[in-house]
Amino acid sequence: MAHTVESLYATYHESLVRMLYRRTGDRDRAEDLAQEVFARALTTPPDNPRPWLFAVALNLVRDDGRRAVRQGRRLQLLKAESTTTSPGPDHDYEKEQQIRAVRAALKRQPRSAASTRALSQQARAAARRRPASARRAAARKAVRTKGATRRPKAE
Repeated sequence: MAHTVESLYATYHESLVRMLYRRTGDRDRAEDLAQEVFARALTTPPDNPRPWLFAVALNLVRDDGRRAVRQGRRLQLLKAESTTTSPGPDHDYEKEQQIRAVRAALKRQPRSAASTRALSQQARAAARRRPASARRAAARKAVRTKGATRRPKAE
């Protein structure tokens, strides 16, 4: 029994869209899937149209659901990558500026061992992005430590 696509469309379109709408929850998506079902009926005319149309529709809904899950996973992976990526060029620029400022300060300072050590600690702290208070405390400690290790001169 040969059925034309027009007669299949007139007979089964409404019930097919209702079933697809119940499965997808989206009227537009249900219409698109029903259109795909009838497009496939054009290329492969079914012998037993009702079960064939509904089976193809269910397969398309399953494929659509799997595709949505895969895309959701990809989006989650992309979100995870974007939060763990390295800092941008602005961060690199600021870091370079801090290093240049510390080096310039080093050049302006006298070359005593204590001040050189304190400033080099400040440069390392700036590179590690420690707070300014931690850098100052490290510099004071370096100066105190250097002064404490000096032995009094024997007279």
